[in-house]
Amino acid sequence: MIDPVELTQALVRCKSITPADDGALDMVANALIPLGFDIERLRFEEDGTAPIDNIFARFGSSGPHLCYLGHTDVVPPGDESLWKHPPFSAAIEDGIVYGRGTADMKGCNAAFIAAISRLFNEQRPKGSISLLITGDEEAAAINGTVKVIEWMRHNKQMPDVAIVGEPSNASTMGQTLRVGRRGSLTGTITVTGIQGHSAYPERADNPVPRLIRLLSQLIDYKFDEGTEHFPATHLVASSVDVGNPAANVIPSKATALFNMRFNNLWTKETLEEKLRALLNDAGEPYEMSVWSNAASFITQPGEWTNLVRDAVTKVSGKTPKFDTGGGTSDARFIAPFCPTVEYGLLNATIHKTDEHTTVSDLHELTATYYEILRKYLT
Repeated sequence: MIDPVELTQALVRCKSITPADDGALDMVANALIPLGFDIERLRFEEDGTAPIDNIFARFGSSGPHLCYLGHTDVVPPGDESLWKHPPFSAAIEDGIVYGRGTADMKGCNAAFIAAISRLFNEQRPKGSISLLITGDEEAAAINGTVKVIEWMRHNKQMPDVAIVGEPSNASTMGQTLRVGRRGSLTGTITVTGIQGHSAYPERADNPVPRLIRLLSQLIDYKFDEGTEHFPATHLVASSVDVGNPAANVIPSKATALFNMRFNNLWTKETLEEKLRALLNDAGEPYEMSVWSNAASFITQPGEWTNLVRDAVTKVSGKTPKFDTGGGTSDARFIAPFCPTVEYGLLNATIHKTDEHTTVSDLHELTATYYEILRKYLT
């Protein structure tokens, strides 16, 4: 059987900072091939973006079909001199595995593969197990999961249910089962004026006060009260910039950057419509552009969510809370097609210096994934 700790260490030692792979996907494939998985290696690229390698691995050809989504790419480690152990050494000290990607999410990938090996050591399951592993989750997410799913649809490989190995727990295993995510929308508002000397404001047209009035329209508005599974939609003004270092110069242009996290009461289109209506009420000329590649989604509590919850409870001794918090994840790409949940390790140190997980949590997650596989496929 595959040891989840040893596989985690091997994966972490691959310096797979997006878009680099450094052998991480081969490591996954080489672990799955002896278990009987067929491997499809899929590379995608678009003009102006880096080519990304992905794999789709499947065992079995019939239903029911359970798909695991994961990623092997990681964020940069930052100043490596601040790490207790080198970020790609996967050192173990006092039962703690240190390294970039241990929690997000190479440890989760290793646990799922180890769980498969444990199940196969006991019996061959009915139906199918597949893994969609991308190298493009931490960056643009253009040439990764979303394109692999397009390939899966075209090749009749879509699953009945999906689980994503995102680190879902805050402080202890068994806390949180993510059943949805908020959407994300980013926008800019630009106001154009006439540059001038601050001593003669009547000779200029200062865009800053006008931009402030426009921003106030958005910041002061309450978009909704939230829903049963989601908090209220909110808007954060993340930057206001005029590119002006001189205090005695009225700028010619002012731009604001904002981000929204929205629940399932909204779509990109309905939000943009509301934003423009609010800005138009201010009576100031403006330009606005918005973009979003993350829609809100929810898997309503049902057979799949309850099965995963019961497996988590059996192994951890805790009943996890159904939750839709956090940022965005690749779950948004598969959720429109099948019931999707997220469950993984702790997220307390992800993207931080000294990211880590524990040996005991890796074994517990392996046992949890094993229980999910056993309950669904045997």
